[in-house]
Amino acid sequence: MPCVNPDLSADLCARLREAFLTAGYTADGVVALLGRHAHAALGRGEPEPARRASREAGPLGTLIRLFLLGEAEPERAVRAALGPLDLDEAVAAEILTPDLRAGLDIRPYEDNWWVVADLDSDVRGGPVRPDHVLGVGHASVSLARATARRPVDTLLDLGTGCGVQVLHASSHARRITATDLSPRALALARGTVHLNELDVELLRGEWFDPVGERRFDQIVCNPPFVVGPARVDYVYRDAGLAGDGASELVVRRMPDHLTEGGVGQLLASWLHRRGEDWADRVDSWLPRGVDAWFVQRDVADPALYVGTWLRDAGIDPRSPEGRAQADAWLDWFAANDVEGVGFGYVTLRRTDETPTRVVCEDLRHAYDDPLGPETARWLDNVAWLRGNEGELASTRFTVPPTVLLEEVHEPAETGWASLVRRLHRTDGPGWQHEVDEPTARLVAGCRGELPLEDLLTLLELAYGELDRSAALPVVRDLVLHGMLVPSP
Repeated sequence: MPCVNPDLSADLCARLREAFLTAGYTADGVVALLGRHAHAALGRGEPEPARRASREAGPLGTLIRLFLLGEAEPERAVRAALGPLDLDEAVAAEILTPDLRAGLDIRPYEDNWWVVADLDSDVRGGPVRPDHVLGVGHASVSLARATARRPVDTLLDLGTGCGVQVLHASSHARRITATDLSPRALALARGTVHLNELDVELLRGEWFDPVGERRFDQIVCNPPFVVGPARVDYVYRDAGLAGDGASELVVRRMPDHLTEGGVGQLLASWLHRRGEDWADRVDSWLPRGVDAWFVQRDVADPALYVGTWLRDAGIDPRSPEGRAQADAWLDWFAANDVEGVGFGYVTLRRTDETPTRVVCEDLRHAYDDPLGPETARWLDNVAWLRGNEGELASTRFTVPPTVLLEEVHEPAETGWASLVRRLHRTDGPGWQHEVDEPTARLVAGCRGELPLEDLLTLLELAYGELDRSAALPVVRDLVLHGMLVPSP
């Protein structure tokens, strides 16, 4: 019988790593063998192109079919592919099942890393186990792309799961601590750490308890943020706290574990309740002394939300079990006046400076650039605004070349009537600001030559009196979103 918590020792993982490198079972090696189209098809859940491409590929083909396609392979081929790792050891550590299928999801990832996780429901068949450890998924990749990557001395990965965030942190953090409540998660994270030859402190415990009163320069967290009744069906998604209690807990407690100027980032969910503004809700979670940026990426209808998470766990919503769980979940939403569930990113910075800034905004449109660089830039812009609030009017600004003015007109009796006038930043997350004509003209004059107050004076001479008190908040918002940049 497989052990509850596989023993993925440093020695075992060193031999597995050697086998992978010898076979070319790396992110680059897999893409090179399969080709762009078969690799993309595999990502869509269409395995046949990858199966065909790997047929005559020796040990690499065996490892692809074993770990990426979930197929059973002949003993002789598996022995050749795993090289220095004995098959009995691999079975004992859950790397393989006795019938020579993958027992764990071990796959190449990004910068020629490997991730060790549990097999998902599609490969396992049926619901996942209650202590299921997720692999590389949409949420973990989204958090990685949204995380600021500046050199730090200490970093905490709170609720590490299989260790995806640890891998990314290894590129910019000198010392990494990773925690999890689940013994199985820590066992698989240890495998990820050993397989990638990283030095990471792994601690078991609930929330921030394992680190006591320690503080870190950066904290990342992908918590069990699923919203619903206070129960735990699957540890990777359920915290045992009602509603959005898990997200609230992390937001409230994270600043206590940040150094001065330290940054925390997490994925979070929040309730949209009848008669309540979601921004007021999340703002109420914040302690003092924190700059905070809440970015809402999506709002899900309760019925869609429940169906999505049931399928994620491998439960058919049409089955008796699925219907019973959905009924209880939707009853809870109805009893608590929940109209939707918001999801997005939270960035927190501990600061003794005043005033602090809290911004809650929607970012539901599609964009390609990772949000991490934008997060770092947002924090820089907040700090600049705080330090230069009294000199804003005397500052010279420029408009980045990626900012465009878009105008939409419709036919009118006298020609064309303006419908929409917006500033659009074409890089980063593609910020857009609808503006009036005076603001558009003010931004057009920002060429680094005249201070803001002189530009406002020129506009008044040309177009009459302007409301200067209204112009400054607009300028602050444009600075926050990188659409106006202070000149050197």
